[in-house]
Amino acid sequence: MAKTSAHIVGSIKRFVPVPLKRAVARRLPARLWHHVDPEWHRKAVGGLWETIGTLQFDLLVREGLEPNDRLLDIGCGSLRGGVLFIEYLDQGHYVGIDKSAERLAAGRDVELPAAKLVHKEPTLEVLEDFEFETLGQTFDYAIALSLFTHLPPELIARCLARVSPVLEPGARLFATFLEVDDDEQQRTIDRSERLYAKDPNFWYSFSELQAACEGSGLTPEYVGDWGHPRDQKLAVFTKD
Repeated sequence: MAKTSAHIVGSIKRFVPVPLKRAVARRLPARLWHHVDPEWHRKAVGGLWETIGTLQFDLLVREGLEPNDRLLDIGCGSLRGGVLFIEYLDQGHYVGIDKSAERLAAGRDVELPAAKLVHKEPTLEVLEDFEFETLGQTFDYAIALSLFTHLPPELIARCLARVSPVLEPGARLFATFLEVDDDEQQRTIDRSERLYAKDPNFWYSFSELQAACEGSGLTPEYVGDWGHPRDQKLAVFTKD
């Protein structure tokens, strides 16, 4: 019996050097990435799929998330935490947004069917600029895991300003960030001049997050350590 193209690729790719596989993947249309690596979407969100997925789920449940609450997952990627939230929440109560259509599609087309969760009907939307008002609903909880670690200050401020109107009074946004001390504050987005010039992430002091929050209608609180394996700290923003 003739092998399918996927089987042929799978049998060959283990002999291909990793740098060459990466170069090929970058040139392939997104719809073909799974032929090079069927788990590309899990690696694209930073790996540690089960560890970090469970960590964020346990956090929100510990903080009072109930099945009938509505959750906004900002930068949900391919549903590393999303599959757990979707299973736990009532039908239609999970909304995940991401700027990557490819990662969202992998979550919708690969992870949801594998977890037998298509019937939960989550909302998965591509949003380029935090246009949360277009979702047409409000939320009791929100989470932004490993999002602020990739955003310059002005985009963090924009995210906070635009999420505030769609949060119910008393609702909380749980966000992670990479921390530096106040005397190491990083105020440039030019990576050649940044404190961590070889690091693709953005690092902040909590006072910088407080400044980004001004005028948003959110009150920030520093939590700090919460068990993240890459030492991302936790901040909570509560709707006034």
